[in-house]
Amino acid sequence: MPSDLTALIAASARWLLAAYQPPTGALSRALAEAQARQATALAASLCYPTSVDVQLLHLLAPSGSHRLDWLTGCEPHEDDTDSAWRTWVDETVVSWAACLLADPALATRAHQALSTTEHHTETGSLQRLTHPSALDSEAAALLRHPDLLEGIAVLHRPQLLQRLEVQGAVLS
Repeated sequence: MPSDLTALIAASARWLLAAYQPPTGALSRALAEAQARQATALAASLCYPTSVDVQLLHLLAPSGSHRLDWLTGCEPHEDDTDSAWRTWVDETVVSWAACLLADPALATRAHQALSTTEHHTETGSLQRLTHPSALDSEAAALLRHPDLLEGIAVLHRPQLLQRLEVQGAVLS
């Protein structure tokens, strides 16, 4: 069985970018994609902290994007022949990633908690997520907007805060 989260991270980041599109331009797209990937990689590593968790994920499959699409009104086109990736979107990972994107301080705390997982060496630098530059923030204005993300972030925020042992924390 596969023991990595690559497909889930890629699909969840792709969904975030489709729902909260960056401004036009290759640089903006690349910076927003880097932030979405960092957020989903961190969220997935925390959500599935051991290789056994990852194997169970591959056995049972993630939730898919149906509920997220419905909540955001981001319906895929019916003639879209490239929609198989949507089955690898994980609602919890997307919700946790939305929490991390909306609050860099929470992302920093999540990065610290990463050491308790088996994935602590796999995520690489999370600088754009935890300490976004002005250019990063501009490129991901919609992707990091707390009010726009709230409908998704609220879905599984309590579980993330419990995982991070942050009781009663409020995203800013």
